[in-house]
Amino acid sequence: MSLAVNAPFGTWTSPIGTDAMLAGMLGISNPRRYGDALFWQESRPSEAGRTTIMRRGPDGTISECVPAPFNARTRVHEYGGVCYAVAGDRLYFSNFADQRIYVVTLDGSQTPTALTPDDGWRYADFAIDPARARLIVVAERDRQEAGAEAEAENVLAAVDAQSGERTVLARGRDFYSSPRVSPDGSKLLWMEWDHPRMPWDGTELQCAPLAEDGGAGAPETIAGGPEESVFQPGWTVAGDLVFVSDRSGWWNLYRREEETDRCLYEADADFGQPHWVFGMRNWAPLADGRIACVYHAAEGERLAILNPETSSLVDVPLPWTAFDGIAACSGDALAFVGAAPDRFPELVYFEGGDTSVLQRASTLALSNADIARPEALTFPTGAADAGAGAPVAHAFLYRPAHASCTGGVGEKPPLIVMGHGGPTAATAAALNLKIQFWTSRGFAVLDVNYRGSTGFGRAFRDALKGGWGVIDVEDCVAGARYVAERGDVDPARMAIRGGSAGGLTVLNALIDHDVFQAGTSLYGVADLAALARDTHKFEARYLDSLVGPWPEAEDVYAARSPVHRAANLDCPVLFLQGLEDRVVPPSQPEAMIDVLEERHVPWAYLTFEGEQHGFRQAANIRRALEAELYFYGRVFDFDPAGAPEPVEIHHLHEASTSVPPASDLSSDGSKEEPEGT
Repeated sequence: MSLAVNAPFGTWTSPIGTDAMLAGMLGISNPRRYGDALFWQESRPSEAGRTTIMRRGPDGTISECVPAPFNARTRVHEYGGVCYAVAGDRLYFSNFADQRIYVVTLDGSQTPTALTPDDGWRYADFAIDPARARLIVVAERDRQEAGAEAEAENVLAAVDAQSGERTVLARGRDFYSSPRVSPDGSKLLWMEWDHPRMPWDGTELQCAPLAEDGGAGAPETIAGGPEESVFQPGWTVAGDLVFVSDRSGWWNLYRREEETDRCLYEADADFGQPHWVFGMRNWAPLADGRIACVYHAAEGERLAILNPETSSLVDVPLPWTAFDGIAACSGDALAFVGAAPDRFPELVYFEGGDTSVLQRASTLALSNADIARPEALTFPTGAADAGAGAPVAHAFLYRPAHASCTGGVGEKPPLIVMGHGGPTAATAAALNLKIQFWTSRGFAVLDVNYRGSTGFGRAFRDALKGGWGVIDVEDCVAGARYVAERGDVDPARMAIRGGSAGGLTVLNALIDHDVFQAGTSLYGVADLAALARDTHKFEARYLDSLVGPWPEAEDVYAARSPVHRAANLDCPVLFLQGLEDRVVPPSQPEAMIDVLEERHVPWAYLTFEGEQHGFRQAANIRRALEAELYFYGRVFDFDPAGAPEPVEIHHLHEASTSVPPASDLSSDGSKEEPEGT
């Protein structure tokens, strides 16, 4: 048995090298059963982020259906989602390069051929209408009107499976999603909503009769409204209409019965999630009428079986604590993507109490001693004088973990606080290499579910409305101070990192508080007004609820935007940015850098060709992680193992990065302004 080596935190030689970490990494999503085979989408960083469709046949053989260079990925809503379907021996998918629908035979006898014309339309959320030999899809196109760029148009459409002819079934609303044809082919479900709502704010569920010729009759609004979010409508095997609604304050399952809806199981738990991408599934109908469903609990997600007739819910004892893309197979069999604190995401087949893993998101082998396990925390936040009525936020704390290293004598580890994107998203208790990368090198990580995160009911989710850039920051700061005061981490070495919306949290935390000594913004928002003016359609009015209506609340946008307050930022910042990002373009971090450069505040900036909102290519993921490790080493004065490739940090030795004296801090850790300003 080898003895543990005492080494300064941050300098440990990690078993998670970036090459080993990325060599076998895959993204697994959207499992679907068609006929007697199981299909799923698989993204590959090793192939520049290309997404393919995989098939597992009845004999267990796994094959690739979409050959390179085809890339099964859609840009509808920019975030995409499921964009494939199977009918007979033909697979239909959206190709990223031109956004057309292609068809390929499953026996591999032909290469993919274009089904739809190259006319600017893009497609997502495919549903098969077998009686009419067509696909029902969400279609979107950019358009030019009167010589000026207009907002993209979204419609619900049918695409003939042979000719590719497109027929519009519904238009006039800003957004459409989730078309679902009833088992007998007589009805069509879909969701729709308008600006300024996001789908987790309010949607309407429509049901329309389908004529023999395929036309959709007058729709009936089944559920939803401006303040009711409907999620994942669908049909049971028997043809019952089931959906998820948060009308009670929690996303619960409902069934349409005659002219009313019946809640199938009332619980203060979320059985849904924010509809960021197409094809999300939290429930699946079983052949005997029961429903397999996933709900969020304090310690993680659970898979359960719901009996609609008795309104009983029974948890299934499984080792996974995070579930994605639950799909019904034959009988009571299910497929899903599951993850746990000690298990990478993996495609699981579950039948009769037995499970088998069909594919893993990573081939990296880690010993149990090298894996940091999450500790679920709930901590007070908000105003310091709120007393017993103070709000709370949630987080997972990961302590440093290494089979053969411990920290230096009397030393406490540096902390990295992570703020998730969205901001309407949530972090889960699942093995995540982008967390273990840090813990295996001697960092502690606090992964925060600030107010506004999902999984804790509508009231918690809505708590961020009007307060983005303030409340999320308060919660990340409160979480860092909470673990520092408990003695878990070194309060003089705390950094904060976040991507997209989390980047705004990072920058405002550094500007308004002296709790953190460094930060990393990955494609993060710096100018809220620019985001409101220039972002894509799906999020074009998102900030109306998070900040205020634009342009009426222009002063609030300015007050919350880091780029207008960068003069108050005085610690090092690393910016990581994709050059093809249409959600947060490079102009946003570059505007921040201009201010920091003028003031000689330390900064570093790395850009990546071919990357959009998030990094998909293995080489870029590697470079970004190693640059961030090098950055923290320079700021916190330690030498990371492995000599990561340097990144230029401008002005690092020209400004102090130390924590200000206690007299300069208010009781909540915010910066004290000079009297009279």
